[in-house]
Amino acid sequence: MSRFQIRPLSDDDRAWVISLLEEQWGSVRFVTHGRLFKADEDPGFAAIRDEKPAGLIMYHIEGKQCEITVLNSLVESAGIGTALIEAVRDTAVKAGCKRLWVITTNDNTKALHFYQKRGFTLAAVYPNSLEKYREIKPEIPLTGMDGIPLRDEIELELLI
Repeated sequence: MSRFQIRPLSDDDRAWVISLLEEQWGSVRFVTHGRLFKADEDPGFAAIRDEKPAGLIMYHIEGKQCEITVLNSLVESAGIGTALIEAVRDTAVKAGCKRLWVITTNDNTKALHFYQKRGFTLAAVYPNSLEKYREIKPEIPLTGMDGIPLRDEIELELLI
């Protein structure tokens, strides 16, 4: 298994970023806390393995907080997701942030497991928030992973 490199996204990456977001998430449009944004416009990092993209993380800094808006590892159990989080954490610390946070949904048990193993703690649950967000982004499905009804946002945080 070959290693990978983490590097900041460049303008040359935007085409594959958009393609990946549309393939993995169905859109470049995301909603968290009722805020609609285009994730492909956020800064981020790419994991490169064998000269091909192997992972992507994007983030948004506001004040003393840094939100992870997208995390995708295309190769599981290789340390890519963890390395991408560390790259954003380092960037957030340099920017003076005190909190790194992420939103996932109630169906994404894999993400809940992943983030908690990396030190994130549950900060809040927003019951039935996705019902309201479907008014902003109608393409949010009713059912998520493993047939679980897609209803709630779950916020996890890492104090830095």
